[in-house]
Amino acid sequence: MTELGLFLRTRREAIKPAEAGLPSGPRRRTPGLRRSELAALAGVSVEYVTRLEQGRDRHPSPPVLSALADALRLTPSERVHLHRLTKAADPGFTCRGPRATPPATVRPTVRALLDRLDPAPAAILNRLGDLVARTPAFDALVGPLGLLDAAVPNLARFVLGDPRARAAFPDWDHVADEQVAALKHGPFRTDAAMAALADELTVVAGDAFTARVGTIPGLPRPSGVLRLAHPAAGMLRLAYETLDLPADDDQRLLVYLPADPATQEALDRLLTPPHQPLRLVAG
Repeated sequence: MTELGLFLRTRREAIKPAEAGLPSGPRRRTPGLRRSELAALAGVSVEYVTRLEQGRDRHPSPPVLSALADALRLTPSERVHLHRLTKAADPGFTCRGPRATPPATVRPTVRALLDRLDPAPAAILNRLGDLVARTPAFDALVGPLGLLDAAVPNLARFVLGDPRARAAFPDWDHVADEQVAALKHGPFRTDAAMAALADELTVVAGDAFTARVGTIPGLPRPSGVLRLAHPAAGMLRLAYETLDLPADDDQRLLVYLPADPATQEALDRLLTPPHQPLRLVAG
């Protein structure tokens, strides 16, 4: 199955029949829509939907692509992703051109922006998940978890390959899903640097990585709420936002914000330096 076929199948299975105006009888065995139902809604044949999902046809026409997107009720970002997947099926052209080594530094203005975000925990990541710049608050938040122990801290490597991540993230399965989706949100193995990381994770993480590669389409959620079991601050609920920088930067900004008053108080205690009492100095 191709990435295009995987995406179409997972989106089809995520649509409830009632959302598409179809009856959802008790005898249904297929999660979401049947292929025949998607075909009818999009005005194409069942055989064509089957070929797309099985990877035997990778070049649907723009009208068919639009009809499928409408039938699957795709969001604007999902429509962009679907279009990108059809273009990625043709190895003769890539919008970005040859992929250079992922940048390990940030532009001065991006660094200045990051500094303005302090004391919020925030970081700049490249396409591999390397942490190329961070606020002091980010270090204080994730340092005790072990994320910063590596010579080049990498979020994907930590989540998928470090046993400490399973204790740090109570919803580890969901966090791991998102990390794999982020890695696949691009050329993936056609990018030499990403292919090397994927090979490494295949060995280090095993089925925790490879099973997700085969089942998760590359469309990570740009925002949400993360539960974090912090050794010093206790259980935290962090709202996160991920913002893509311009394509030339090939980086993204990740910011964590407290999702409730209890987390706000815990973060204030964690990030506020201990008060130093005044000392009298004899003159």
